[in-house]
Amino acid sequence: MTTAWTPSLFGGSETAEDPGVDPGVVPRRIVLDDRSWVDLAPAWITGADAWFDAIVAHAPWNQRRRRMYDQDVMEPRLTCGWGIDEAPEPMGAVAEALTARYGVRFDGVGCNYYRHGDDSVAWHGDRVRFTHAAPIVAIVSLGAPRRFGLRPLAAGDEGGAGARPRGKRASTRLTVAGGDLLVMGGRCQHDWQHTVPKWPGAGPRVSVTFRHDDPGPRP
Repeated sequence: MTTAWTPSLFGGSETAEDPGVDPGVVPRRIVLDDRSWVDLAPAWITGADAWFDAIVAHAPWNQRRRRMYDQDVMEPRLTCGWGIDEAPEPMGAVAEALTARYGVRFDGVGCNYYRHGDDSVAWHGDRVRFTHAAPIVAIVSLGAPRRFGLRPLAAGDEGGAGARPRGKRASTRLTVAGGDLLVMGGRCQHDWQHTVPKWPGAGPRVSVTFRHDDPGPRP
């Protein structure tokens, strides 16, 4: 049984395959080190194409400016976000399914819209590392496939822009497609960085990222 979609919240119309969670898909765990892990579940979302079309057309996208190297630059992607109680469906239903599996209440959702292969996000660790010892960050990918990279940090560094990678040989490269779920947990935000690099010729893609305020389980 798939979870329900409320297409009117995005201004769309019902389709033959409304977005929802496929309960039969079980994530595969990739152990990065003794304290960090990634779960990957291909085709976890049903009706992913319908969700992609709706969110691209109706979400309140904006392009943020960021200070880098003593100058203001436009981020190479569009963004938007909600508290989970205000988010359009199926985000609330997806958050409930994630909460049931991972034991924390996912109460915020942010989206990145990579319009083409030149849009990207640089190596970083999410800011939840400043308040959570072992945050769980869950990403639903919609649209075209994109590469997703992870690399470990040198001992003593945490995931800021100036952090030093431990070495290219230890990096992990994945490809996520429309409907896939990727979850980072344990010390992943502290001891590893992740990126969506430029990919010439790539089609448009949206990442829907769920985070939790409750610090949740300890490492």
